[in-house]
Amino acid sequence: MAPEDWSINDLMVDIRQFMEDRDWSVFHRPTALAISTAIEMGELLELFQWRSDAEIETSLQSEKYLQALSDEIADVLIYILRLADVTGINPTNAILNKMKKNRTKYPAKEWRGRAPNKIM
Repeated sequence: MAPEDWSINDLMVDIRQFMEDRDWSVFHRPTALAISTAIEMGELLELFQWRSDAEIETSLQSEKYLQALSDEIADVLIYILRLADVTGINPTNAILNKMKKNRTKYPAKEWRGRAPNKIM
């Protein structure tokens, strides 16, 4: 199957199988997965730490930087999807429900071009 044809559920099944093949599921308690997600997010943030927007734009032209960024994004997503799987949360439904709440909370007509943290 081509990567663009994979669904979130396909990814979750693949991740679950990877973990089960290694008998790692015993370690995948919700707390451990949430902590691991935060750790991986920290590693993602390190790629941006102390760099200006211009430096980031330049870095995005580097294959090495893009690969590191891709790897860290993947690590975060793997832990998030595993956490969703272990807790029985359907990530597609969670995102759709949250976007519905966001549309109500931040109507486009009122919020276009405005950041939420700048109005309060």
